[in-house]
Formats: sequence, structure tokens, C-alpha cells
Amino acid sequence: MSDKLFAGIDGGQSSTRAVVGKSDGQVLGRGAAGGADEVGATAHSTRLRDALRDALAAAVANAGLPADAQFDTVVAGVSGFDGAHVGRPPELPARETIVLHDAPIALAGALDGEAGIVVIAGTGTVAYAKYADSDNARTYGGWGYLFGDEGSAFWLVREALTQMMRHEDDGRALDAPANAIRAYFGVESLREIVSATHAGRLTRDRLASYAPSVLKAAPFDHLARRGVQRLAELVGAAVRDGAEPRVALIGGMFANADYRERVGAAIERLGVRVVPARRPPAEGAMLLAIRAAGE
Repeated sequence: MSDKLFAGIDGGQSSTRAVVGKSDGQVLGRGAAGGADEVGATAHSTRLRDALRDALAAAVANAGLPADAQFDTVVAGVSGFDGAHVGRPPELPARETIVLHDAPIALAGALDGEAGIVVIAGTGTVAYAKYADSDNARTYGGWGYLFGDEGSAFWLVREALTQMMRHEDDGRALDAPANAIRAYFGVESLREIVSATHAGRLTRDRLASYAPSVLKAAPFDHLARRGVQRLAELVGAAVRDGAEPRVALIGGMFANADYRERVGAAIERLGVRVVPARRPPAEGAMLLAIRAAGE
């Protein structure tokens, strides 16, 4: 077995996770840091660079490796990455650093690189399909928080807030949900949530953190149903295009057992099998790093 070190990093909108290991795929250590996506970032932003560096450093420490440990290959999957860095590029202690969208690493981990579909639902949403007997793959959804991300945590909270605001305008305020969300964010009014969001005091990941409460509130159940339906539609489109009819569900939204069950049931009604993910996305990234090095 090679003594080379490899690492995989999953850079999400709310958090970043890293694993380090050797060429046999054994994980030696794990680490975490803040969000890594560059949505809204400027050329001077260090958000991605810092998140990847800090998560990897935490994994190195967790593995008991020297702080200056050097890696052969690091693969980082970053939410929304489209091939170009907006801010400062990563600076990692590796012979080669490969940055790509987070969907391929999620599929590589969930299905061990085999053909099929992965649905990611966290702060945002995306479906990604890899086709059998081919290197072809395709992304479905993943249009971002301005144009899509139906079924995601941010989308759910945004839609719930919109509903509360419309009801307030119409003089039939949803008192209990509005009181609950004001208390959660420590504000006196819904308008304060709007101003804090526009000013950057309330970030997308912070807003998204309220999604579990939205899922519990009866007035917003129709939103959950819309999200479930849209995620199932993405899977249906992938299968019609010839993707292997098996799906793994990844992401923080599926920590809610009811939401996971509803999405799974909607997908299975399409004749598609829902399978458990074999590895988390960061481990999928490490597998891709090992393969990229030819190990």
C-alpha cells in the first residue's frame, strides 16, 4: 500500500467537511469548518480558501498527523462551483488540488462511483446522474437560491416568510408562526428580517437553519409538498434520460425523517429504487482523489 496521503473535502453553503486517508480508502481523520460556496463573493473573498484550509487542518489534527503533512491529491467538491474561482483560490499542502462541483463527490460517495442518481438537499438542492456504460453525467436543478433550489432549506424558509408577509399585508397575520420566527432570529418584526437579510446580517445559511421549524408548522405543509414534488420531478427527468433507476438521498434536509420519507415515497412511486448512501460526500471526494492519482 502506498504511503501517500489523500484528502476529500465537501464544501457546502453552510459547512465544510474534510477527510484524510491513504490509498486504500481508509479514513484517518475528519474535520469541519464553515461554508465554502462563493455565491455573492468578490474577487477579494477568502471564504472558499479559508473553509477548505480550515477543514483540512482539522482533519489532519484529528488524524494525529503532523500539522505540515503533505498530500498527494486533494479533491474538493464545492456547492455551486462552475469551474472558475470568484475569490481567492485554495492554497492546500498538496501536489495536486482539484476543485469541482459538489454533486460528483456526493454521487461517488453514495454509490461508490457506480451509475445512478444522487439528490442533494441542504441549504440548496441539486440532482446529479451518472449513466451506465458511459462517463457521461448530467446535473438537474441546482439553479441556485435566486432561480430554483426548490425543496431546499433556504427555499423553504424563504417561501414561508413570503407567505407570512403576504398574510400580514392582507390583515390576516399568521400570528403563531410569525411570533416563532421573530423569536428565533431575535427581531421584533418580519420587516427586520428583510432588512437584516439585505444588509448581510442574516446570511442564507442562518435563514436556512430555520427549516426544521417550518417543516413542523401546519400552515406550511403545502410548501413541503411542493419541495417533495420538485425533487421527485428531477429524478424522473434523469431516469427518462436513461439514468440507472436508483437514487441516494444526501444533505441536511433529509435529517428530518418525515421529509426524507416523503421524498423517498414520491421517488419510489416513479418506479425508482431509493438506496442508502454508502459514504458521505467528503469520502467520495477522497475516493476521486485516489483515482485521480492512479492509485
